Amino acid sequence: MSNLYEPPMKWSDHEDIAMALYEKFGDEFSENKIYRIRFTDLIEWVLSLPNFEGKREEANEGHLEQIQAKWVYEWRDNQ
Repeated sequence: MSNLYEPPMKWSDHEDIAMALYEKFGDEFSENKIYRIRFTDLIEWVLSLPNFEGKREEANEGHLEQIQAKWVYEWRDNQ
C-alpha cells in the first residue's frame, strides 16, 4: 500500500501519523493505553517516525490529542 514516494508528514497530518504509529506498535497499545500515553512520550515517538519532518517546537496539545484519537480509530478498525 506504500507509495514509492510518500510526502513527509507534519504535525497536522494526524491520520497519517496515527497509521504510522499503529504500524509501529500494532496491538501493543489498546484504546485505554493510547489515551494514557504521556504527551512527552508521544512527541518522541512521532519525531522518530521515518517520514516525519515536523519540529518538536511545532507540537501542541491539539495536534497530540488528534493523533491519539486517530490512533484509537485505527486500532479499533484493526480489531
